[in-house]
Amino acid sequence: MRRRLLLLFIFVSTFLSAQDLTLKLWEYPLDVKEKHPELWVFKANEAKANGITVVVCPGGSYHHLGLVNEGREVADYLVDLGYNVCVLRYRVGMRLNHHPAMIEDLQRAVQMVRSESESWKIKSDHVGCMGFSAGGHLVTMAAVYSDNNFLEGRKEYIQNISVRPDFVCPIYPVVSMQDSLVHKKSRKNLLTNHSTEEERIALSMEEQIKEGLPPFFVLACKDDDVVDYRNSVALVEALREKNVPCRFHLFDRGGHGFGMLRTRSEETQNWGMLFDSWVTALLKR
Repeated sequence: MRRRLLLLFIFVSTFLSAQDLTLKLWEYPLDVKEKHPELWVFKANEAKANGITVVVCPGGSYHHLGLVNEGREVADYLVDLGYNVCVLRYRVGMRLNHHPAMIEDLQRAVQMVRSESESWKIKSDHVGCMGFSAGGHLVTMAAVYSDNNFLEGRKEYIQNISVRPDFVCPIYPVVSMQDSLVHKKSRKNLLTNHSTEEERIALSMEEQIKEGLPPFFVLACKDDDVVDYRNSVALVEALREKNVPCRFHLFDRGGHGFGMLRTRSEETQNWGMLFDSWVTALLKR
């Protein structure tokens, strides 16, 4: 037991030591028993910095968060390429949090990043969101509902700073809340077991796509045995129907939950470079 505790302490210390900054999202206690949501900031090396910031939302079925493979490791990879990365520890179902807690946290995070653009030496119009699995649903929701002010009434809301991401990257994402495609555990944690049909439609992202959304980079694998890849297909079809710019990578092999580095498939092992090429061309670095 002592050895396990020592290893855990070393792991946590190593994890935290690489961060440049930890920011609390909210200034006052929340309504549920939950450690305050946080934004873990990893700044790019100045020699490589491209001015682009990626807010990363790990997955975990809206129940918990995969903070290592879909958080810290993603930050390590992107920081090395010149990105600023902010890993969002958002509220989840295991602490009795449900919609709209998650989108509140992400909208707050985007505003916080933009508010620090001058001091962090980043471009306020180069702030995007990347999410994995349930986090992919969350970042899609951030784009779809960027005109909805989920922060209204909170004293931390910053007026005149947009919550709209400049680009969105759902990676092997949860998309639909409908029975035909839904990842049931994600729906349960997002909406509880007592959701209405109206709520399920409102949070089925394939049914809410509209014109004028930011560009999307979507990635999925046909052998995903956790979230049906047809979620991504439905999302991309809806994006294309509404003329939203979209880059879609659908691989035969890769599975689910591999983050940026843990893939065992040759097809997906370099997907980070595909993202880098896409977003730098998009923003004309």
